[in-house]
Amino acid sequence: MLHFEMLLQLAAIILSLNLVLAAPRISNGQPASEGDTTIDGVPISQIPTADNGAARPFALVANDRTGWTATADSSQAGNEAAMVLDGNANSFWHTQYSPTTAGLPHTLTIDMKTARYVNGLSYQPRQDGSPNGNIGQHKIYCSTDGNNFGAPLVIGTYRNDGDTKTSVFAASNCRYIRLTVQTEVNGKAWSSAAEINILSAAGPPPSGAGVGSWGPTIDIPLVPVSAAVDHDSGKVLVWSSYRDDRFTGGNGGFTLTATYDPVTATVSQRTVSNTQHDMFCEGLSLDFHGRVLATGGNDNLRATQYDPAGDNWFSVPNMKIGRGYQSQTTISDGRTFVIGGSWSGGQGGKNGEIYSPTSNTWTALSGCPVAPLLTKDAGGVFRSDNHAWLFAWKGGSVFQAGPSKAMNWYGTAGAGSTKAAGLRAGDGDSMNGNAVLYDAVAGKILTVGGAPNYQDSTGAPTTATFNAHIITLGNQNANPTVDTINNMYFQRAFHNSVVLPDGKVFIVGGQVTPQPFSDATSILTPEIWNPNGFHFVKAAPQPIPRNYHSVAVLLLDGTVFSGGGGLCGDCATNHYDAQIYYPPYLYTASGALAARPTINSVSTGAVGVGKSFTVGTTGCTTAYSLIRYSSTTHTVNTDQRRLALTSNGNTITIPGDPGVALPGYYMIFCLNAAGVPSVAKTIQITL
Repeated sequence: MLHFEMLLQLAAIILSLNLVLAAPRISNGQPASEGDTTIDGVPISQIPTADNGAARPFALVANDRTGWTATADSSQAGNEAAMVLDGNANSFWHTQYSPTTAGLPHTLTIDMKTARYVNGLSYQPRQDGSPNGNIGQHKIYCSTDGNNFGAPLVIGTYRNDGDTKTSVFAASNCRYIRLTVQTEVNGKAWSSAAEINILSAAGPPPSGAGVGSWGPTIDIPLVPVSAAVDHDSGKVLVWSSYRDDRFTGGNGGFTLTATYDPVTATVSQRTVSNTQHDMFCEGLSLDFHGRVLATGGNDNLRATQYDPAGDNWFSVPNMKIGRGYQSQTTISDGRTFVIGGSWSGGQGGKNGEIYSPTSNTWTALSGCPVAPLLTKDAGGVFRSDNHAWLFAWKGGSVFQAGPSKAMNWYGTAGAGSTKAAGLRAGDGDSMNGNAVLYDAVAGKILTVGGAPNYQDSTGAPTTATFNAHIITLGNQNANPTVDTINNMYFQRAFHNSVVLPDGKVFIVGGQVTPQPFSDATSILTPEIWNPNGFHFVKAAPQPIPRNYHSVAVLLLDGTVFSGGGGLCGDCATNHYDAQIYYPPYLYTASGALAARPTINSVSTGAVGVGKSFTVGTTGCTTAYSLIRYSSTTHTVNTDQRRLALTSNGNTITIPGDPGVALPGYYMIFCLNAAGVPSVAKTIQITL
């Protein structure tokens, strides 16, 4: 048996070497047409364009503004508020700047004269070439009486250009819409706008009971392609590339980032240039200390870390192999395993390597060839080694669950090792599908959707699947059990899946026909998978498509941040926003907000593997979920895992294997008898 396994491994290495020799290697590893006639393999002629470079949201209709009025807290003579409704892009409202300047914040209120259901606001900046008064941070409110405006429908920051911005939000019954301006893009005290319109909704949103609801929209001054949650603050860090709207045509060297703060309801911006790293299409994971590790991408050899404690980005040594669209995972001894990634840095031969934070070095793993995990993608190795579903497990091992139908174990000791783990039942290759370790204690992984090819193309028509499976891990290198379960309601690729505190999995976005930079065949109805009975239920429809280059992550209050999609330059499918989803467990059967249990105290900020800690609570049962803080890009999230634990009195004991209770920062949720989770506290699990 040993000789047979050695032969299999040798054959895999030879195949990998052959792929390197056979693949046309160019400077960045991408097809020769890239940036000329294609973007990410998609013919430029097939990407929907937008008027004036503006992003046009999906299925939104502007209202007839006849009879509407506009008022503002301040107006300069000749630039009155009414000009935002006159249909003339050459006129504009401007706050007072002479003889004195009116200070921020500013408000602009639209009276539509009758209440109606609306789901968006479009804002056209002044079109005379001056940026003065262009709106930065802002909030959008709704009222039926002009006095009570309630919580904001939208918060965030607009990007700094002359393009029309559209803020999409959950359908709301409004007569008055108020735009409150908190900052100007260049730090001035002014505000201005050429045109404002309010977008019509078909009707009210569903009640939160049973399906959840979509809450505030967060306008972001870039397309959020990557995201990570900061354990120090609960903030969400997102980034795009060297531009807010595109990733092609640049010279590398820097990345645009933004940070959403749920506490202050603000979005800040930052350009990261000190690391000389354009982090688009990177490998991504969080280490034991909650630090982001981003590897490769447009700058395909570079590696960068972000430390929330010091709010600083810094370089670590370059990888051994240039990569883009690779996957990586922090393993049980604290190192980071990386494999695949022929999108950049040359095609083929993207075998495993590992980063040690202790020695600050990368080591090639000759015994971890990429060949066993390749799909049979019509795009060849450029696509077939992308986005592996990796899970750290016992003994420093890594389990590769997909997207290839063949599963594998990778060992990280010495030069590494590889062992086939069988097929994922009757599933085929499932590129751009999802895999979630929803119950790490029991070794349970849910896999959903994906497609046999990365994208639909001439000669290789591709549709996503409904498929769903449960993989149950046992010991390292043992073949797992794979069970085929009920299908999802919808075929999906490019979707995201987030494990919730009650063990259910929220599945959001995606397309039936996977096509980068398109919103055609979008699935706007999320679904929630219940591990009790293995069934899916439909959730509240979302107003904004979330497809290629979208993200979703769990927040401390048990809600989900879902955003992004696009990054295709002058196209109609760039989504510069995110939205908060409130799961059904936050509502009673009547649709009212449910009472929540509370974790009042945690005995320690850090607990070792196999050790215990205590909590002080109100309204909690003995059911607890510890969910690891996570990062995600391109449908891949190797960080998230849920530890379903039962307390003994007020004492909670961490599992004793670091491959199960992977060290790092975790959100601690308790649940009450109705399954309602608390707002989370944070604890670090250590070796």
